[in-house]
Amino acid sequence: MDLATRRRRTALFLFFLIPGLSISSWVTRTPDIRDQLGASTTQMGLILFGLSVGSMLSILMSGPLVARFGTRPVMGVGTALFVVSIAVIGVGTLLSSAPIVTAGLVLFGIGMGGGEVAVNVDGAEVEKITGRPVLPTLHGFFSLGTVVGACAGILCTAVEFPVEWHLGIVALLTAAMFGYGIRAIPSGVGKAKGPRPADGATTGAGAVAGAPAGAVAGAPVWKDRRLLLIGGIILAMALAEGAANDWLPLLMVDGHGVDPALGSTVYAGFAAAMTVGRFCGSFLIDRFGRAPVVRASAISAALGLTLVIFADSAVLAGAAVCLWGLGASLGFPVALSAAGDSGPDSAARVSLVAMIGYVAFLVGPPSLGFLGDHYGLRPAMLVVLAFVAVAVFLAPAIGGRRAGGQAGTPAGVPVAGQAAITDTDRDEGRAPGVGQRP
Repeated sequence: MDLATRRRRTALFLFFLIPGLSISSWVTRTPDIRDQLGASTTQMGLILFGLSVGSMLSILMSGPLVARFGTRPVMGVGTALFVVSIAVIGVGTLLSSAPIVTAGLVLFGIGMGGGEVAVNVDGAEVEKITGRPVLPTLHGFFSLGTVVGACAGILCTAVEFPVEWHLGIVALLTAAMFGYGIRAIPSGVGKAKGPRPADGATTGAGAVAGAPAGAVAGAPVWKDRRLLLIGGIILAMALAEGAANDWLPLLMVDGHGVDPALGSTVYAGFAAAMTVGRFCGSFLIDRFGRAPVVRASAISAALGLTLVIFADSAVLAGAAVCLWGLGASLGFPVALSAAGDSGPDSAARVSLVAMIGYVAFLVGPPSLGFLGDHYGLRPAMLVVLAFVAVAVFLAPAIGGRRAGGQAGTPAGVPVAGQAAITDTDRDEGRAPGVGQRP
């Protein structure tokens, strides 16, 4: 790996760490913010709605913006909004102004929806350059940020450190990370280059070796059946992660009768399991391949969810959360990697499945809350379990072992003088083209 690529990868680590720190800092101080605003539960719901509005608007715009301007400006604006939003929320809390806090959350949502899609597209490009899995580790830094931010938030809450000072320090810290990292991100990544050929057309290396029918240059990515199956995996695993992030403490408190402090501790265990799983992801993919890892992850998440839903023992349910966290850790980043090299127009492919994942993060948990009001949170989690079970059977769509092809070459496209090596060839260890059907 050359120096520029190494610096770029380090910058992407920071761009994943920033939202993790920001989100957990906000979440852990929510009770104190509510008290300083004097807001009721209904009013807090309206304030939180600003986050959803901002996120949905930016998610819908992120793909076209990356295609037009590239990842660097979209990533830069999105991450800058993260930094500014935390400061705005702190100011709104200091002034006891619900409208200012709501405005901060709108900015937070816009940054999260747009910036995160661009960072994932850039991470997938680094995977292509290096030929090694990178996205699991990148998402591991997001999980690490949530753990560090949550621990700092719990400590600040315990010592009654003022919210506005806490969030101000987080804003300064993330601003320094942003200023250091943005310089290492190159321009032009993900930017559409000229008009596309007519649908179904392919010339030269436009068709990717080993890609499914329809994965050709110029074909709309949403018509690619394999890509849609990968999107189904991301939908399921993002729902599994988002459900825990939003509902796990209450699930343990209301569903298993533990006290709130223990419920928060169980959630911290989930976040730690996610972090461990993601940092181990690159080794597991190199050793076993993408599809087996995703299948094992979905099975682990399904087993953990089953025990949390049906076990009457709070101790067993709390331990099962670790299986849930380990299982949910790799599905999203590994599926993004597979989407990036499933065919031509990598940026559009990653943007599409990333949007599916972030929609699941935003829409899924509130829907589970509606079901929880009517049937209880434990029965509501059966919906998540059903989606994860489907992901077990969709895992073969993920494909082969590696994250990318030779540096500078789209995954699966042969360089001059080399035969095409398909995902099947890699996984079965045979020479290119041997034993393939016409």
